[in-house]
Amino acid sequence: MSAVSELPLRRRRHSGSTTAPAPIRASLLKAQQDDEATIMPPPRPKSTPVDERPQRRRRSGSPESDSEGSDKETSTMQVDNDLPSQQTQQSSSSPSHPQESSQKRGVITLKSDNSSPERPTRPLPAKARKMAGNPSSNPMPLPANPSMLPVQAHVPRGGVASTQRRLFVILEQACLEAYRVSSGGKGKGGREGDVKYTLLNCDDHQGILAKTGRDIADARPDITHQCLLTLLDSPLNKAGLLQVYIHTTKGVLIEVNPHVRIPRTFKRFSGLMVQLLHKLSIRGVNGPEKLLKVIKNPVSDHLPVNTMKLTLSGDAPTVRLSRYLPTLPETHSIAVFVGAMARGRDDFADHVVDQKISISDYPLSASVACGKLCCGLEELWDIV
Repeated sequence: MSAVSELPLRRRRHSGSTTAPAPIRASLLKAQQDDEATIMPPPRPKSTPVDERPQRRRRSGSPESDSEGSDKETSTMQVDNDLPSQQTQQSSSSPSHPQESSQKRGVITLKSDNSSPERPTRPLPAKARKMAGNPSSNPMPLPANPSMLPVQAHVPRGGVASTQRRLFVILEQACLEAYRVSSGGKGKGGREGDVKYTLLNCDDHQGILAKTGRDIADARPDITHQCLLTLLDSPLNKAGLLQVYIHTTKGVLIEVNPHVRIPRTFKRFSGLMVQLLHKLSIRGVNGPEKLLKVIKNPVSDHLPVNTMKLTLSGDAPTVRLSRYLPTLPETHSIAVFVGAMARGRDDFADHVVDQKISISDYPLSASVACGKLCCGLEELWDIV
């Protein structure tokens, strides 16, 4: 049996081996001790830094915080990967700058270039400040008149003196006629349902007019509607110096209260006139005063004694209102008969009028003629 030669065991060399030169080993140990004393592990990043939380809350109230914040705040990421070349510099740096040492060790830090104080926010609009000051205010107030009934206009209620001159406008030959369109049928117990009526007009009832052999111009209630809007919205009526009467083709005489506000749409006006022709009066929602009512004929019984009665006619001589109205007696009121029909003869008031006049060389609608009369008397009586 031959003897086996044993090889000597090789020892592994480590960084702290005594074989390393003394100066290099001393420098490495000193650098390691300095790193352990100065370099702290980076804190765990949070969603919002502590020092920026109050400022972010204030910015969130501004609508432009998101867009402006991205423009004004620019963050730079600084990464240094040259660790071996900077190890010697870390050993010579002072331990009072841990942030710089952490950057040199490869830690990502965020630096904000915006060192200005807190950004001022834009003030709230006037409407928002008003609502914020009064939290109990309702942004959508309830309508004052939900049923859309005619309401009284703001006209002086002190009354007109007996010596005060006034203007009376009588709309003659007005086409206001209620027509039965259908019945509601039989209800429970064999009783008849409610009968439906509508205001006859040329737009919706052309077939009915053709069956009855009537002219389409005989159903023009829109002319009366336009005249009422022009008259009642005038400053003359607001001053309490205007009174309007309506005389229909069926002989019905209607008195219009100066305080009434006529519906603006023709559909609602039609429903109001049908209700008036059936109930003979319309009361407002603000009080027991009658805003529209049917009165007895003739209209001359409702005019003052000292009243100058005029009629507008295309065949009469043309006058200029600015020159003609001052010639009328100052002790007399003025009553004007205006035809509220599409076409026809103007002899409807020949038995009561004192004079026929024409106020233009051109044919005018009834609404425009009423407007010219109101403007002429407003200039004469100094009503603005």
